[in-house]
Amino acid sequence: MEKLIERTIFQEIKQHLTDKEITVIIGARQVGKTTLLLHLKDYLISQKKISSERIFYFNLDRLKDLAFFSEQEEVIKFLETRKNFGTIFLLVDEAQRIPNAGRFFKGIYDLDLPVKIVLTGSSSLELKAKFQEPLTGRKRIFYLWPLSLMEVIKWKEPGLKEIIEKTKTISQYDLEKIQKIEEELVIFGGYPRIVIEKNEQKKIKFLEEIYNSYLEKDIINFLKIKKPLIFNKLVSYLANQICQLVNLDELSNSIGVERKTIEHYLNILEQTFIIKLLSPYFKNPRKELVKMPKVFFIDNGLRNFALGNFNSFKERLDKGAVLENFVANELLKKIFPPHSLHYWRTLHKAEVDFIIRYGDGRVVPIEVKATMLKKKKISRSYGYFIKEYQPRKGYLVNLSLKGEEKMGRTKISFIYPYELIMSV
Repeated sequence: MEKLIERTIFQEIKQHLTDKEITVIIGARQVGKTTLLLHLKDYLISQKKISSERIFYFNLDRLKDLAFFSEQEEVIKFLETRKNFGTIFLLVDEAQRIPNAGRFFKGIYDLDLPVKIVLTGSSSLELKAKFQEPLTGRKRIFYLWPLSLMEVIKWKEPGLKEIIEKTKTISQYDLEKIQKIEEELVIFGGYPRIVIEKNEQKKIKFLEEIYNSYLEKDIINFLKIKKPLIFNKLVSYLANQICQLVNLDELSNSIGVERKTIEHYLNILEQTFIIKLLSPYFKNPRKELVKMPKVFFIDNGLRNFALGNFNSFKERLDKGAVLENFVANELLKKIFPPHSLHYWRTLHKAEVDFIIRYGDGRVVPIEVKATMLKKKKISRSYGYFIKEYQPRKGYLVNLSLKGEEKMGRTKISFIYPYELIMSV
């Protein structure tokens, strides 16, 4: 039996179990929500010593479980008859399957029964529509992403994660181990099932199953998309355009559908955790404002499947794009929420790959280079941003060079991808 891949967010969710607020965990299909809920159940029983008679797990993809939630009064009766047991833990997987789910759980929450509700869902679109207003002030949302680099390193090489966290310099031997894991994630992505599988052909087969399941269950059956072939064509087109600006008119012409359909499909892709659209960062709209977002895939493996390209990193013609997409994902997993990730571009096309905007207003510029740098060189665009905003620090992520440069008051660190995740 494979050992459990421990999710970083699990610690936060454990702490939230003592809050009355409803815990809502959202993320893509097969990203590990069910495993996380079952891990939570096991934690409550084995470590918190809570009787299994007080913990109830339901998966609403199962018709029998969904039928149980067809009548709110029946669920309330079920909970009321157990209120003398102590706090009941109600763990509900794929909660968006319940019609009017927000009002359904609001009604239970407002009865003030001794019950802690934990919900998961695969579609942010559906959850927002059903939960947003009814559960205002009654919920906290946690985002579960595909596995991060550090989660995979901790699972595959537990001692290596400790070395990374405690030492500033590591051996070439350890660096090569890290780079091997990085390349696996860059090519095949971080879906748990893909990470666990060792055979590359099986990884590709599983990615196909994940995508087809998403297309069938969420897009065709659940969201009732009437043009799945057009939807699929858009996904393939975007896979070829990662890290680039999204021009709606250009997309409309290329795909052959009207602009509002493209907007609708892009919204669905983002809310079902297939893509992420990064908005521009700006302080001076007249000089800097480029309204178009940049598109990234939430998982490199799914992107490479849509493109049909699983070549090794050194053989790829899109090295820069796949590395930048990987860094975007790692940053999102680390900082979002509460902080936000953007790109920066002026009307004169000066551009910086990523800008982290922290809640306190601080900004950190990040540039990603897939080339083998031989000297510490700062691009004109990057220098222009630093001159305009004077951040305390910035990062230039690359594969060959380490060191620091000073530009005014800004300390610019040349670092490897794994170091960036430890630094932001």
